[in-house]
Amino acid sequence: MYKRDLELDRKWAWLLGELDQKLGKKPKDLNGVLFMIGVQELGKGHVHFSKEEKQDLLHIAICKVLSLSGYYELDGIDKDGWPHWSLIKKLPHFDLLEQEKLLKIHVLEYFEIEYGWMPSV
Repeated sequence: MYKRDLELDRKWAWLLGELDQKLGKKPKDLNGVLFMIGVQELGKGHVHFSKEEKQDLLHIAICKVLSLSGYYELDGIDKDGWPHWSLIKKLPHFDLLEQEKLLKIHVLEYFEIEYGWMPSV
């Protein structure tokens, strides 16, 4: 278990470095990366978002990355261009640390699938 956590930590640090190098901005934490994914998935570019819209962007990102394991499915896009998702498979009951690990694993997979980024660690 410990070795797997170290490997995830190395891959996560690598991803943050890649984001900094390629985008000129290094997110501080998981929420920062999820926000970036949400903005990307919304497809409207970097515009001013309200507090509620920022929360919606995090939701979009979480649904998108967890859809890679079949937890969510895209229902469609509303008239304003915002994607809507449905939970199709119950999420496992995890404590906060395990939830963060699950999201990090899926975020890494997202960048591998969407951009071909694969850590060499």
